[in-house]
Parts: sequence; C-alpha cells; structure tokens
Amino acid sequence: MHARANASDVLPDPQLRDLVPFVAGTRTFAVFAENVEGTAEEKRAAALPHAPAAVLGVVCARGRMLTVLDPIALVGGEAHGWAKRLPCVIALRGDEQLALAAEQSRDAITIAAVDIQQSTKSEDDRLATVILGIARYGGEEITVLNVHQLFAAAVRRKERRRRRF
Repeated sequence: MHARANASDVLPDPQLRDLVPFVAGTRTFAVFAENVEGTAEEKRAAALPHAPAAVLGVVCARGRMLTVLDPIALVGGEAHGWAKRLPCVIALRGDEQLALAAEQSRDAITIAAVDIQQSTKSEDDRLATVILGIARYGGEEITVLNVHQLFAAAVRRKERRRRRF
C-alpha cells in the first residue's frame, strides 16, 4: 500500500537562479545570467565628456557599442579609478546597450532564489534600487545588481537650482 502525501506536506522545488559573478575593486558583484549577453576582455573605453562618475565611456563589444558603467560608483558613489583599458566588461542584454566594468569575470553559479537576501529600503533610495540583494556563495558575499535600474542610477544627479538673471 502506498502512502499518499498531502499537498501541504510536499515541499515545492526551490526556484534556482543562475548568476554571473564578477570582481570590481574589493567587492564581488553578480547579475542574473539571463541578463548577460557575454563578456569581453581588454577593452579600451572611449570617454564621454561631462559623463557622470558611474559612466566610464563606451566600448565596442560583440558587435555593439555599449555604455560601460562602474559598479563600484553605482553602489558606493565614488568612482573606482579604472584604467583606460578595462580588464573585462560584462555585456548586458537590453535596449539600453549597457556593460559593467570588471577586473575579473567568473564562471556562472546557481543558487536558490531564497538565498538572495533582499535589499531593504534605506536612506539612500538609489542604493535600494540598484542592489537587488546579497547572496552568500562559497563563503563570499556577492552583491546582486538590478540591471533594470543601472542606467537610471548612473545618470541620476541631484537637481541643482539655476540662478536666474
């Protein structure tokens, strides 16, 4: 005789998510694999005049011109001080044609979605929208970025009042 399990006794399969981790400065970041088109090494970024600190410039990668963003500046406000030749760029999918600067790209990892500790609203709403959450993998803390908010966070500036004459 077979015992039947109640629907409430059966644990649902955890939703697994693939992440593409990368290192920038002293931090490890990641984006969801479905948002990554690919990676490219040793790209020279052409600077954009009057660009915000988080915008490093543009590169040609994978047949597209991509605006490269500094993940450290996005989450911390200060630019990392990248060289003109970037060690690695993470090309993202989407109409905004963005890439993230990295010192090193790592192989994709798979984690349970519940293992990503969601970011809480803080005093700085910009951080809360850019950081999706924190994942811990292999004893390392990985900051998971929300790719849908990267461009808005990069170009967001404090509004200044203009003097009127």
